[in-house]
Amino acid sequence: MTLPTTNLGKTGLTVSRLVLGTMTFGLQTDEETSRVILDTAADAGINFLDTADVYPLGGGVTTAGRTEEIIGRWLKGKREHFILATKAVGKVGPAPWDQGASRKHLLDAIDASLKRLGTDYVDLYQLHSDDTSTPLDETLEALDIIVRSGKARYIGVSNFLAYRLSRALGRADVRNLTRFVSIQPRYNLLFREIERELLPLAQEEGLGVIPYNPLAGGLLTGKHNLAQGPTEGTRFTLGLAAERYQDRYWRDREFNTVEELRTVADLAGLSLTTLSLAWVLANPIITAPIIGASRPEQLTDTLKALEVKLDDSLKQKLDDITAEYRRGDSLR
Repeated sequence: MTLPTTNLGKTGLTVSRLVLGTMTFGLQTDEETSRVILDTAADAGINFLDTADVYPLGGGVTTAGRTEEIIGRWLKGKREHFILATKAVGKVGPAPWDQGASRKHLLDAIDASLKRLGTDYVDLYQLHSDDTSTPLDETLEALDIIVRSGKARYIGVSNFLAYRLSRALGRADVRNLTRFVSIQPRYNLLFREIERELLPLAQEEGLGVIPYNPLAGGLLTGKHNLAQGPTEGTRFTLGLAAERYQDRYWRDREFNTVEELRTVADLAGLSLTTLSLAWVLANPIITAPIIGASRPEQLTDTLKALEVKLDDSLKQKLDDITAEYRRGDSLR
């Protein structure tokens, strides 16, 4: 199977239609297994790797940077074959300036990430979240310095509201600063709120869209049971992130919806994982969803999604079952 590729938004950057997410590397997934997952993804044709300076997920400040170090060691000797994206803003140290989108923190953070990754540039440098306590112009100026110094080729955002992203794009244009080229929002069958404003904005502005959580933290694999509680070793039990993931998805409504979706998947002859990811890929605004794995074999079902083309009636059925998830709190 040859993995399809596309351009990231209006850039000339060619990326695979799946991104390998790495937030479990170094805590939930040990380094040896992480390297096997990276090898498996690379062999399948995935050329786009996404990480962040705060990863691994759930470890807090004491483990921040460990994931980048693992990737850096694996990338040695083959950096030129991959599109590398990382993120900053999250808390990575004890000092008050060890987080956020200030000029001081971003300029320090990019250097620290490059050192851990063992490279002199990243292809995409992203704000992990919106730091409203820092003036937007200060953040944009710092990112512009990072791009002009050659430490990042492009910049993007994650977890931004549409109005804030629109304002950032406008300020960059007015001041002739480097513009964001991509967004990384949460998006899946159980979280569709970005369809209302953020995705239309991305389409209008020509931004690449690389959504995270396309399988709702694993709930859309169908492997969890509400009555039995969260499975140990999954994101719903993983350190500091467990409460966040349970708050997002661990409710009667979501589990009832998963059972409806499972019935549709069975009738279509597909696994729930494959069907759920194929639905995300079927949205023409989506560039490439971010897939994660704590074991190499978990990549099998996700890769199958690229071979599935949802017909109109099947896609409409999925849209109808999950229509209520287009409403709600977009930052929850």
